[in-house]
Amino acid sequence: MSIIRPSASEIEKYIQKWHSLDNYALQERSLNKLFIKTYPLNNDLDNVLIKVCSLNDFYSTNIFSPFKVAKHIVSLKIDERLKRKDLSLVNDIALVKMKQNKEINFYSFATKYCSHHDPLTYPIYDSYVDKLLMALKRLDKFSDFRKVDLKNYKEYNRILTDFQNRYSLHKYTLKDIDKYLWQAGKEHFGGNYK
Repeated sequence: MSIIRPSASEIEKYIQKWHSLDNYALQERSLNKLFIKTYPLNNDLDNVLIKVCSLNDFYSTNIFSPFKVAKHIVSLKIDERLKRKDLSLVNDIALVKMKQNKEINFYSFATKYCSHHDPLTYPIYDSYVDKLLMALKRLDKFSDFRKVDLKNYKEYNRILTDFQNRYSLHKYTLKDIDKYLWQAGKEHFGGNYK
């Protein structure tokens, strides 16, 4: 299946498709309620642990020690940085010391954690988005980046801005573009997701 170039009509198509996927739309609403209304702060280990476990379950992020990740997030005192829309926060949340001080990079999880606090500022990264952006780069050279740059969150945001500019998608939020990139990436590289 060949990749269709991004356009307003493609974005619209995938936004509509997103709203027809009851399980994903309901999960998103539930997580938004949890992150924005129920537990908006990140200074209480119990509350953060609930958020980490919920994200881990809904998104299958492979966090094998939710307690360590939650403790790490609380230790970073992230609320002020979220308020300031500090993009470097994602990479700080991502790197967690596990057993024997081995550091593990939970980058995709960290993007999701921040996105659920502020979806318009923090777009989500995952492997399907990565594959689609790399394919579009080869197709259209919409931005100058390497694959490794996608895991530097400030660079990732710059790449998405380049994407918006190249395809004239300024009227769409990063969340709208998230929905497009994930679904189109999964469709092209991962199979059925209903």
